[in-house]
Amino acid sequence: MPLALVSDVHGNDRALAAVVAELEGLAIEDAVCLGDVVQGGDEPREVLDRLAALGWPVVLGNADDFLLELPADSPEEITEAQLEKRDWTLAQLESRHLDQIRSFRPTIELGRLLAFHGSPRSYDDVLSPDTEDDSPWHVDGFDVLAGGHTHVQWARMVRGALYVNPGAVMSQPARYAVVWGPFVEFRQCAY
Repeated sequence: MPLALVSDVHGNDRALAAVVAELEGLAIEDAVCLGDVVQGGDEPREVLDRLAALGWPVVLGNADDFLLELPADSPEEITEAQLEKRDWTLAQLESRHLDQIRSFRPTIELGRLLAFHGSPRSYDDVLSPDTEDDSPWHVDGFDVLAGGHTHVQWARMVRGALYVNPGAVMSQPARYAVVWGPFVEFRQCAY
């Protein structure tokens, strides 16, 4: 059964709607969202409402957690523009939306697939194609490791498991992936 991987929507409901429509056209019902769904875009409420209606499991990303609490030890500099966007985003959301974000989990197990944002240990970890030390992604018992965070579509083997980054939905075109058992298909759609 195919499973769609979507990540890094960043408050772009128009892009998410295009991906959902394409998945419906492909008759793919199951998906998992790999985090960073709200902060950064102009449609935070709409994205959260769409995800709630879809019922997809959602991983907690660094940008999601940023809305709940300002990090004391962020690996990235927090800019004034990010803080202003955070304040605006929070003003758009109701308490039910914040409860929804609080329900996001750091990792989600779906059979032999482990979903996370950065790595299984931290949403801030970055894995790139040329990363030599991939030990934060060493997890036994899974055939597929699904993570986002870097906004780039790519895959590689990590200790016998297929690591997949579906790219960012908020990109133009919107990027996502579909896992068909041990195979991955990278997809893009305009919005």
